[in-house]
Amino acid sequence: MRDELLREYEKGAANAAQKIYGVAECDVDASGAPASLKELARINGFKGEAGAFLVNEGGVLFGLGDGADAFIYAAAADKLPEGDYTLADVLTPEAATLACLGWLMGGYRFDRYKSQKPALAHLVAPEAADLAAARRAAAAAALVKDLVNTPACDMTPEALESAAREVATAHGAEISSIVGDDLLAENFPMVHAVGRAAAAAPRLIDLRWGPVDAPKVTLVGKGVCFDSGGLNIKPTNSMGLMKKDMGGGAHVLALAQMVMSAGLKVRLRMLIPAVENAIAGNAFRPSDVLSSRKGLTVEIGNTDAEGRLVLADALTLGGEEAPDLMVSLATLTGAARIALGPDLAPYYCDDAALVSALETASEKVSDPVWRMPLWSGYDSMLSSSVADVNHIPSGAFAGSVTAALFLKKFVPEGGRWMHFDIYAWRAKAAPGRPVGGEAQAIRALFEALAARYQA
Repeated sequence: MRDELLREYEKGAANAAQKIYGVAECDVDASGAPASLKELARINGFKGEAGAFLVNEGGVLFGLGDGADAFIYAAAADKLPEGDYTLADVLTPEAATLACLGWLMGGYRFDRYKSQKPALAHLVAPEAADLAAARRAAAAAALVKDLVNTPACDMTPEALESAAREVATAHGAEISSIVGDDLLAENFPMVHAVGRAAAAAPRLIDLRWGPVDAPKVTLVGKGVCFDSGGLNIKPTNSMGLMKKDMGGGAHVLALAQMVMSAGLKVRLRMLIPAVENAIAGNAFRPSDVLSSRKGLTVEIGNTDAEGRLVLADALTLGGEEAPDLMVSLATLTGAARIALGPDLAPYYCDDAALVSALETASEKVSDPVWRMPLWSGYDSMLSSSVADVNHIPSGAFAGSVTAALFLKKFVPEGGRWMHFDIYAWRAKAAPGRPVGGEAQAIRALFEALAARYQA
């Protein structure tokens, strides 16, 4: 994220900057724009369409559309020529903060492999905006996007660990990892089984931060840096985006960064089982029976359902400390996309207070989530005749629900737990949300955590 995109409010700088007048669709006359801009709008047929703009010496007319997009100012950051701008309209603190976040999102570029960096527009922030909140959320989103967008050749389990170590160092957190065959010695057999066929050694990344006597919050993220499907190899059209299968790990790292930068009063633990699901002579097979850290034996129904296996060992470890709250995030099932599409993040939780807090936070920060049922009636779909449990049903029904039910078996009974089955990708561009890696649910989660564990 480029911090210079957003500048602190200062009256002189705001007065010197070019003013942006927001225009609701078909309501140019109601804007506070000068007459010269309104006349320019009439001549050009400008109607305030979302993201459209006109510029003259009087300032900028910027289309807000129907007002449904909370981040529409991202389009201004993306499209306006280089220079200093300010928002002419008086906004509430919440709206001003979202406008700043949108501006920062609009300036995001995944340019790691580009030789030229584009010049961008700068915003003198509205006086009412919470810049720290906007920057924190934008930095988290940019971290997710950078990690997910990076191809698997450069985003190996080792590289994901390096990214986690950078975040840990920046915030004074402790971090360690268990790598390769040491996973067997330390009793993480399913993490090892999934990752052992890859050239890059599997590992469990473990970050800790905060006072040891504070309430424990544990974040667990799926870190499958590339998923070939294993011996149940994916078809070409399903494998193309599998660099994003570490998106859950990217999300928990970004959420951990938000928690640490805000100084929430928690004992934070972040666990990322980082592996590559590859094919070799020692790859795990369909119908294999794996042991787990929990002690349950797991029959393998399909090697392309590997994420829940590595998460299970990590959730077991996280639960051993009896945290006040445990949250898992994973790009786990195609069934979740079929149910809710790419933009709406489904989650599972049986704690009414947590659900209420998350729903309130989701609406406040415009980060959509949707609750799904942990319906025990489908538990029998995971039965096995040879092991304690099969990790995937034999049929296609309720794929996201049964994946969550499998994970639940590795969470302490009665413990507070939320699970998110995210997509971590945007296939269709929107203002501030280009095609590519996408952060989902972590702003809502952070808002709920901040309300529960005030800094």
